[in-house]
Amino acid sequence: MAFDFKKEYKEFYMPKNKPSIIDIPGMNYLAVRGKGNPNDEDSEYKDSIGLLYAIAFTIKMSYKGNHKIDGYFEYVVPPLEGFWWQDGNKTGIDYKSKDKFNFISIIRLPDFVTKEEFDWAVDEATKKKKQDFSKVEYLTYDEGICVQCMHIGSYDDEPATIELMHRYMEENGYELDITDTRYHHEIYLSDPRRCAVDKLKTVVRHPIRKK
Repeated sequence: MAFDFKKEYKEFYMPKNKPSIIDIPGMNYLAVRGKGNPNDEDSEYKDSIGLLYAIAFTIKMSYKGNHKIDGYFEYVVPPLEGFWWQDGNKTGIDYKSKDKFNFISIIRLPDFVTKEEFDWAVDEATKKKKQDFSKVEYLTYDEGICVQCMHIGSYDDEPATIELMHRYMEENGYELDITDTRYHHEIYLSDPRRCAVDKLKTVVRHPIRKK
């Protein structure tokens, strides 16, 4: 049976729909940076998703091709995630000003995938698909202490969940720590093309620090 990150690391991907404090270790990701409203038809965000999945599946299928990655095991590609921020906003994100969004779209990489293996995958995808993948980067990120919660429903309704998260962190002696390098984080467990809006599952995570 293929290794499924969501099942093996439930504390990261399947939290309850009530806030909790968690320490997120360093992980490696595929990443694409961009700006603008993610809902626009020709948005940089939508382009980023296609770029990420092309490289993610090139790596996943590498063992079945002519390139063997050391330490390879059969696995399910982890869910799409995103870091989001707006310049100068240290309290989260303003959902009414989506045109001002900055983002880093990410997909977690298995630990055995090195920077060299990533470089091979970009070259391989570029040759096979005849497409530019220069925007995709190998990102190592140590997220640290965060408050998180499962949000069920529309992305635009996340502020209510975030309010609960912030209240919980304050009750437990923490304060918000959104900075130029620590971001509002979302993990998308549902495909909005195939799931009713009121049933969408999204992990929402904010960086925090002890008061």
